[in-house]
Amino acid sequence: MNYFKIYDLPESFLLDEKALKNTFYKRSREYHPDFHANEPQEKQQEVLQLSTQNTNAYRTLSDPDLRMQYILKQHGLLEEGKNNELPSDFLMDMMDLNEKLMELEFEFDADRFHALGERSSGLTSQLDNDILPTLQRYPELHGITKEEALQQVKTYYLKKKYLLRIQETLSKFASRS
Repeated sequence: MNYFKIYDLPESFLLDEKALKNTFYKRSREYHPDFHANEPQEKQQEVLQLSTQNTNAYRTLSDPDLRMQYILKQHGLLEEGKNNELPSDFLMDMMDLNEKLMELEFEFDADRFHALGERSSGLTSQLDNDILPTLQRYPELHGITKEEALQQVKTYYLKKKYLLRIQETLSKFASRS
């Protein structure tokens, strides 16, 4: 079952959070097992499955990163063994950041640590700013196809995951600064 259909919402990277939450609570009351305790076992099992599905759908759609991952998977763009290549200029930047992280491990320097953190944050902010117009227009796109937009979002998603790993490594150094 498609999670967006469960909530009668159009597939979108940027959702009406209030509508999502209201529908979740409505469905939670509707599918609450306590309200079906006197039903036959088969009906109770069905309600339990609907309740679980409702919870999983809400958990996924209420988190922007999980929602993005879900949409990309629904379109077959995040399957194991699929092409997940990133642009070479981005990979070169990441290699440079990783080298600087290794240097910090061997010889910590607070100024270099802060500069690296600012650079990583700046790259993340730029990445977010660059993809925002595509996320806002999806799925009613002008000038690009839905497939092109999904490829842009996939590239963004993969880049952001990479940057998050670097930021996690940086957070390990935070106690030293």
